[in-house]
Amino acid sequence: MSESPDFYTIPARASEGEFRDRGSKFVAALRHVRNEEEALAVVEEQAKLHFKCNHHCYAYRLGPGQDRWRANDDGEPSGTAGKPIMGQIDKAGWSDVVIVVSRYWGGTKLGASGLINAYREAARLAIEAGESTLQPLTTEVVLRFGYELMSPVMSALSSLELEMAEQDFGASAVVKLDLPRSTVPSTVRALKASIGGVYLEEVDEEYEVEGLELEVVA
Repeated sequence: MSESPDFYTIPARASEGEFRDRGSKFVAALRHVRNEEEALAVVEEQAKLHFKCNHHCYAYRLGPGQDRWRANDDGEPSGTAGKPIMGQIDKAGWSDVVIVVSRYWGGTKLGASGLINAYREAARLAIEAGESTLQPLTTEVVLRFGYELMSPVMSALSSLELEMAEQDFGASAVVKLDLPRSTVPSTVRALKASIGGVYLEEVDEEYEVEGLELEVVA
């Protein structure tokens, strides 16, 4: 599934995969997670479910930048389990995902190459059994204004086809928008032009609408 600057790929649902080699069974569980705590909770859950297994190897990758990750061999020879699992996650291009592979011992040693293949294949089968979806990447933009600007603000939101994520009409008005990241600069400029009643060409970085506070939340 392709990505744009406004999306990244995550699992749409949980899935499983199973690979067998010379009597050993490798059971993979793939789950969508949002942070390390959730990822490790899945590892613990699978360890309890497959309590007869001595190894529950896993890998996870988190976030739109895919910069938070971990691969764990859980007692298998170094590099034979967590890394092959991670390799399949990266090949799929998914994030916010954990894959745990529990190994049922079959009585025959598989060797390093056999283990690498088994953990890789179990992870691959779990990914193939699953589905992916695109997670939006948004930036929050907050508009604070007096009620004298209510009409031009509402008109601007309507003309630009922007939906309010939150609104609070107390002593003053507060409207929150969730905008696709790549559109924020152009949308903010268009909002200022529409609310201020000026041509778009007149709006630069220094332009301000009297009575309007517009904040882009990093």
